[in-house]
Amino acid sequence: MGEVYLPILVLGILGLAFGLFAVFAPVVIGPRRYNRAKLDSYECGIDPTPQPIGGGRFPIRYYLTAMLFIVFDIEIVFLYPFAVAFDQLALFGLIEMGLFIITVLVVYGYVWRRGGLEWD
Repeated sequence: MGEVYLPILVLGILGLAFGLFAVFAPVVIGPRRYNRAKLDSYECGIDPTPQPIGGGRFPIRYYLTAMLFIVFDIEIVFLYPFAVAFDQLALFGLIEMGLFIITVLVVYGYVWRRGGLEWD
């Protein structure tokens, strides 16, 4: 029974080794040329501004964009298994996925009408 799980164990060890290598290899073999621009913070395309001690505020559009990403990312998470198991779900699965997509389209329409997709 133990040899059945051996490939999973090997894959886990390889994944852990790759992760550790990806984190620590640049520290060991990477160049060490620091300048002010590299040490400055970068906030997803927002020009960094002097922040008060304890942090500052992000624009609300940053959070709206993040929430939109989460909504549509979750939609993909539900659509992929549906596509894989479509034959087994039959009409019930089709109706449920149709209701789900309609719900997501209502959210999309609301955000669109409110101007959440407009970039300044």
